[in-house]
Amino acid sequence: MTDAAAAGAPEPQLSADAVQHNLRAIEHARSSLALVAGAAAGILGLQSLQGFVFYLVVSAVMSLSLYVTSARMQPALYMPSASQIWTQGIFDNLSSYVLFWTLFTGLREIPALAALQQAPSTRHLFGGPEFEALTPGGAGERRPVLVANRGEIAIRLIRSAHELGLRAIAVYSHEDRLSMHRYKGYGFLSENAAFARKVEEAGIAFVGPTPEVIEACGDKTKARSLAIRAGVPVVPGTDGPISTLAEAQAFIKQHGLPVIIKAAMGGGGRGMRVVRELDQLAHLFERAQSEALAAFGDGTCFLERFVERPRHIEVQLLADAHGNVIHLFERDCSVQRRHQKVVEMGPAMDLPENVRQSILNDAVKLAKAVKYRNAGTAEFLVDAQNRHYFIEINPRIQVEHTVTEEITGIDIVSAQFQIALGASLSDLGLSQESVRVRGMAIQCRVTTEDPSRGFQPDTGRIEVYRSPGGPGVRIDGGPGFSGAIITPHYDSLLAKCTCSGRDFEAARRKMLRALTEFRVRGLKTNVTFLIQLLMHPTFVQNHGKVWTTFIDDHPELLGATSSRSRGQKLLHFLGDMAVNGSRVKGQMGVPQLQATPKIPLLPGFTRDQLAVPCTEGWRNILLEKGPKASQIVQSSYIVAFAAAVRAHPNTLIMDTTWRDAHQSLLATRVRTIDMARIATVTSHALKNCFALECWGGATFDVAMRFLWECPWERLKTLRALVPNIPFQMLLRGANGVGYTSYPDNVIYEFCKKARECGVDIFRVFDSLNYDENLALGVDAVVKAGGVAEGAISYTGDVSDPTRTKYSLQYYLDLTAKLVKAGIHILAIKDMAGLLKPKAATMLVGAIRKQYPDLVIHVHTHDTAGTGVASMLAAAEAGADVVDAAVDSMSGVTSQPSLGALVGALRGTPLDTQIPLEGIQAINSYWEQMRMLYSCFDPNVKSGDSGVYLHEMPGGQYTNLLFQSQQLGLGEQWQEIKQAYIVANRLCGDIVKVTPSSKVVGDFAQFIVSQKLTEQDIIDRADTLSFPQSVLEYFQGQLGEPPYGFLEPLRTRILEARRLPKITGRPGKSLPPLDLAELRGDLVETWGGANISDEDVLSAALYPKVFEDFMAFQEKYGSLATLPTQYFLTPLKVGQEFTFDMQLGKTLIVKLVAIGPLQEDTGHRYVYFLLNGEARMVNVADTTTPDAAASTGASRPSSRVKAEPRDRSQIGAPMSGVVVEVRAKVGAVVKIGDPIVVMSAMKMETVVTATLEGTIEELHVASNDSLNAGDLIAKIKKA
Repeated sequence: MTDAAAAGAPEPQLSADAVQHNLRAIEHARSSLALVAGAAAGILGLQSLQGFVFYLVVSAVMSLSLYVTSARMQPALYMPSASQIWTQGIFDNLSSYVLFWTLFTGLREIPALAALQQAPSTRHLFGGPEFEALTPGGAGERRPVLVANRGEIAIRLIRSAHELGLRAIAVYSHEDRLSMHRYKGYGFLSENAAFARKVEEAGIAFVGPTPEVIEACGDKTKARSLAIRAGVPVVPGTDGPISTLAEAQAFIKQHGLPVIIKAAMGGGGRGMRVVRELDQLAHLFERAQSEALAAFGDGTCFLERFVERPRHIEVQLLADAHGNVIHLFERDCSVQRRHQKVVEMGPAMDLPENVRQSILNDAVKLAKAVKYRNAGTAEFLVDAQNRHYFIEINPRIQVEHTVTEEITGIDIVSAQFQIALGASLSDLGLSQESVRVRGMAIQCRVTTEDPSRGFQPDTGRIEVYRSPGGPGVRIDGGPGFSGAIITPHYDSLLAKCTCSGRDFEAARRKMLRALTEFRVRGLKTNVTFLIQLLMHPTFVQNHGKVWTTFIDDHPELLGATSSRSRGQKLLHFLGDMAVNGSRVKGQMGVPQLQATPKIPLLPGFTRDQLAVPCTEGWRNILLEKGPKASQIVQSSYIVAFAAAVRAHPNTLIMDTTWRDAHQSLLATRVRTIDMARIATVTSHALKNCFALECWGGATFDVAMRFLWECPWERLKTLRALVPNIPFQMLLRGANGVGYTSYPDNVIYEFCKKARECGVDIFRVFDSLNYDENLALGVDAVVKAGGVAEGAISYTGDVSDPTRTKYSLQYYLDLTAKLVKAGIHILAIKDMAGLLKPKAATMLVGAIRKQYPDLVIHVHTHDTAGTGVASMLAAAEAGADVVDAAVDSMSGVTSQPSLGALVGALRGTPLDTQIPLEGIQAINSYWEQMRMLYSCFDPNVKSGDSGVYLHEMPGGQYTNLLFQSQQLGLGEQWQEIKQAYIVANRLCGDIVKVTPSSKVVGDFAQFIVSQKLTEQDIIDRADTLSFPQSVLEYFQGQLGEPPYGFLEPLRTRILEARRLPKITGRPGKSLPPLDLAELRGDLVETWGGANISDEDVLSAALYPKVFEDFMAFQEKYGSLATLPTQYFLTPLKVGQEFTFDMQLGKTLIVKLVAIGPLQEDTGHRYVYFLLNGEARMVNVADTTTPDAAASTGASRPSSRVKAEPRDRSQIGAPMSGVVVEVRAKVGAVVKIGDPIVVMSAMKMETVVTATLEGTIEELHVASNDSLNAGDLIAKIKKA
């Protein structure tokens, strides 16, 4: 019982899983007690009874320590008492104690090699089952074997020793103390002649060749001489080792280039360099010597003529101590990178039989000549003319020996042991005639390397490890297991996978299957690269017959080489949410709906029918030739489409639910998955709709910025599900889907790609109705083959004769310019809901009278509550299309109700022909959506007729309210609306639609946060730190407003900051963006397979947003199929959910536990079950100041406030984050010079110097979070 319980407090309730988790931890602790006590007893040399008493004492002390420590770390978790741990630990772990006592008693007696001879046979070190020992004559004593290797081969040796009844002893380095084997790899002491000599001098059998053979074969220059004497062909090379650059130059002068520099004493590709140009020689010779010295302790090198594109064929040899030598056939090891083998196979495919026999005979000849003993490998190159050249003998077992074992059925390692014990080949039943090849085997080396980064090794902790299995699949594992730490000290080999089959194709397919089953998470591996290699057409068609530079010659193999690791990345996201909460910007609370929304049925349809997209609809007119037809053909069908719309007697509807409606009501946060779920049903219910607005505008950057989705994938996904209804997007003229001007080629390329991905109709508008920007957008759409819907952005009131600025004539003149630009449809874009019914009648009627054949499409917002009436008036006045949204997504700042419009026109000559019953079915789904996204709903309860005064666009109304709440200005909403009027007036009473509406909105928030009046701004225009968008507007970066800028305010603002005025269309003066160069930069950063044409455009439009999006995807993967309730709501411990990551791949996720905060790192381990498999992720805890600081995050702190009346003190104009510091202490500044750049909710502000002088103090750094008024800097007046 805990202290709290003893005091009467209730015991904390814990789930069964948490209890089990603690019990498992305690079991591990008990085992640790046995290990420590047994080790100590063994090392001290205590006898069994003494050791047991010693164990009891140690167990008692450590049990008490364990209990106290556990209680301190996890006071709220269930823990057994100290007595329980103690009593159960004794009896549960006696066997473990005995094991470790005997183990460490044995180790104490082996300080030197000589002790191996005297090691008592009753003590089993790493001993395996009690098999009878095998000796050449039969059963014998259980001899110990020292395994002086590391990694998977050490494990293989230990296993073979156990099978032979031998005891294995492993030594290991400090770096390998946590590995499964222990000690350094294939070449380590196995190729050390001095070591072999000392072993044999001590009377111990060395499993390998004699020291003399190692000296003769291990030195490649000596091996070359041996081959020459034996009459075996060699590649022309230096007569012996060389040590100077001059010797290398002399060889090249005689034999020419290219040449290869090789380390005389090594292998594995280390100490090798190919020289193709003479000026490279000095550098490469030095590097080869240095690498050879570091790898082998000997920097001696020699040179050979480099054979272009050879095959690498090696022969497995086996010899006894009686002079008998046989070959076990050959292996093809041609697939290499950096001269290190990657894929090996046997036998070599398509090798002429006479060449094969010559290579095999030469290998045996060399082995006999040198009196070889035990296992070894003779290696050859085969050139394009099938001439073979000896290159070296490796006097040891090699990585790829498993290939030979699989095709011959001979256990090479077991044979090595028995030969070392004195057995002859005949004793083992081996002769050349008895060795036969059966089938084909392929081996792949799975490494912790990143092929896309030049095979750079990766290090760290393996979070998940699962290897394949099944018939014909063999895994030789090394350091690979969940929780293993891969260090940078040795090679990167994780495991060897060897697959065998009846022929090459069977083995290749089995290998592909096996590689796809590998699951290694937490580190990068080469698994995907290996899959691509085995699927390369050349490799497949040639049955694996390639050359040693095949990988270098095919850089496309290095493309998509990273494993998706989707499940583990998902757990990282869920773990981060569990620790830190949702990271979706602007989320307030959690969704009201914590279930997957139900898909409705349409009257008269079955589920199966609704699962298939409808094929009837207006888009069929545009599909007859498609977007890939010539521009002339496209134009004719677009004209036909527009003519059909104009001739249609009924009113057509465009549904805005998928874009403008959720932008206006839910901060643009609706995810693709939730639109896709209702898409096919929508294709049937709204098949008579003119279009669905689903893309462009704010949805483009918000998808990447806040939802971590690709907007292009959204478009393509929805297009596939709704093939029958035209899609419309919102294009900001020369601004594309951005908030600034771009080079013209970016806009043209963007429209082309959008058209290809599924956009049919482009609503082109300009935030200032600037005709040059409009014309650029229209031309880009026309050239892309899209329907160009040019928009006049409506403001003012044409029905009010006292308001003369934006008159009826103004809009008629603008319409004329759009018609001249080549539009197919005219849009009246009433973004604020200012178009009153009378004004709609007047404006639509006047345009219809002047342009009887022009399709007119009217858009409004229902902010004031007159939307339905205005749309009915527009339809009656001659509008062909009006906009509406599904009922539950309509009203207030959104569009008018779709059901209301359809119902009002039902049975009239303007009947929309859309079944009201279908609308209601869809509406039931979107009612659920309002609950699912309730955490983004600003709760605008009613209309606001004040819009006729402040003229705030509907989409901006809710977004600005949302931003104001985030910036701490929510209680000042009425003040912001009044400030919006002031800001609009100071900007010159402009058209307000993105991005000009953003300018006015930023300006209004600035006015309120700084408590400024209109006169204050006019008086202090030269010193105020205006938002960046306001400065860009006054520069002219958005174009020119219809009635010019307000002067002299504009001039004063610009001159004080030495900003130039821009005249004409801003993008016209921008040089074209080199998209090919941008692609190259992106490929270099993210990898070629990860970058599409669409990605290049996303990066061109939003460089920083795209970079952050890609970084998120790399860390957490795609969350496209994660249900929204789990995307927005942190899991609770014990909670489990199921979802389909893709068709046929179901994930069952359960959060098991959240570990304690690690004080040194600020991280927590979070434990999951994924499809029943234990998984662990490491998450940075940013919820506490200390944790945030340790992870590099900016932690909140009490900051000094700037004195508002002191011009030498610069304060933050708003709450936000410092994204860039442009000044430093001691810098000389003038009025208007930038000090820092701040960002808040997509609004950037350049904070500038308020007087001339020197920066005396700087109180901020990048990524710091500031509140309005926080001191940024102090300036010492000049």
